[in-house]
Amino acid sequence: MKKQEPVSVTFMLLGVTFCVCLILANLLATKQVQFGPLNLTAGALVFPISYVVNDCITEVWGYRRAKLIIWTGFVMNFAFVFLAWLADLIPGAPYWTNQEGFHALFGLAPRVALASFAAFLIGSFLNAYVMSRMKIHDKGHRFSLRAIASTIVGELSDSLIFFPIALGGIVPEENLALMMVSQVVVKTLCEVVILPLTVRIVAWLKRTEGIDVYDNDVNYSVI
Repeated sequence: MKKQEPVSVTFMLLGVTFCVCLILANLLATKQVQFGPLNLTAGALVFPISYVVNDCITEVWGYRRAKLIIWTGFVMNFAFVFLAWLADLIPGAPYWTNQEGFHALFGLAPRVALASFAAFLIGSFLNAYVMSRMKIHDKGHRFSLRAIASTIVGELSDSLIFFPIALGGIVPEENLALMMVSQVVVKTLCEVVILPLTVRIVAWLKRTEGIDVYDNDVNYSVI
């Protein structure tokens, strides 16, 4: 095995992808869409990618590196939300007439921001924890099973936290429950669809990076 670099180029690119997906998910989540009986936010288009990246990093580099990426994503997401909120507060130029549209896109309500941050942290850490523990239990086999299982756990906790905090009392309860279930189902199905690609990416990463970490003695703290 090659000596593990502090941060490889590949790891850095995956980290950048992770952060961009989180910011995009916040922006796209301002639009609610419907596919047949499923009620979703448009953020469902991109958010599953962050879980795939989380799976890849945890599988190849281990829980410690996944924790680094999760906290990096949190800080970048917080910076984006804070600066967007600040920009929304600054009065526009007299000739600028798009404040309403700007506010709709970037004026994230405090409860929505709180819901987003809490759901992201808990969902991401649970996803990484399940991936790591199942890898040890399965001795590195059955990657596909743990990728799907960790996504279900992460997405379920994410939805159970985000929707009641962000939309409780705003969206009717029956619609809220349907949205929660729809998000979990669609995001998990997305992971299943791209799973063959994920398997190949993980195999390529292990081969080119020369790394395949097992978290036998890791401390699963979030800090």
